[in-house]
Amino acid sequence: MILDYIKYLFLAKNEHSLHSPFLFEFYLKVLKNSTLENDCLAIEELRKKLLSDEREIEITDLGAGSKLNQSNNRKIKEIAKNSQKPAKLAQLFYRIIKFYNYHTILDLGTSLGVTTAYLAKANKEGKVFTFEGCPNTAQVAEENFTELGIHNVEVIVGDLNDTLQERLKMTDKIDFAFFDANHRYQPTVDYFEKCLSKIHEDGCFIFDDIYWSEGMKKAWDHIKSHPQVTISIDIFWVGIIFFRKKQPKQHFILRF
Repeated sequence: MILDYIKYLFLAKNEHSLHSPFLFEFYLKVLKNSTLENDCLAIEELRKKLLSDEREIEITDLGAGSKLNQSNNRKIKEIAKNSQKPAKLAQLFYRIIKFYNYHTILDLGTSLGVTTAYLAKANKEGKVFTFEGCPNTAQVAEENFTELGIHNVEVIVGDLNDTLQERLKMTDKIDFAFFDANHRYQPTVDYFEKCLSKIHEDGCFIFDDIYWSEGMKKAWDHIKSHPQVTISIDIFWVGIIFFRKKQPKQHFILRF
């Protein structure tokens, strides 16, 4: 991963390499915007509390597992440290949803709900469907949503291979989806292709940890080359894709 990051730093460009008005606006007004909203401050206060939470819960892990902890019993503070998206990334997701006014949001991988809270706070009139395989983790996430006064999240607990398909049957369209449930090639590609049936040309998908493993790098290559994907953006920690039909197919590696 270190070599991948060095390569990313060498290849990453800024706004001066962007000729598309859509990408230029996205880079300056969304990707590089450092404005901190009050919503973000409240969520970060919750994160601080979780980072000192000594409670221990039993984890049901249906994904690729943790590289840092193989035990099924974990302290909440350890999960908060290792399994939550950093504030900088979560706040980027918040800005994307807010800027494009996305309403129907899928979060594939709830964990303690910190990132989910950002997705929900970005559009309080929208609806977030968040999927979690571990009942105990989901329960903590629900407690966190209550503490933050969040009422537009539905937590769906169970095996994502089943729960995602059932939710999609009841969903007309997806505006935004964050894929953070299973860091392996085949499940990532399967979830992507299932959600494709509900995406529209103004929608956005984000894939976590695209350099996490050889399998994830292979999955990202598959996704960005898919014919429905017109814009793919690599900011190393995540991959972002758009489906704008009028846009020529292009791939960007951008500084973040």
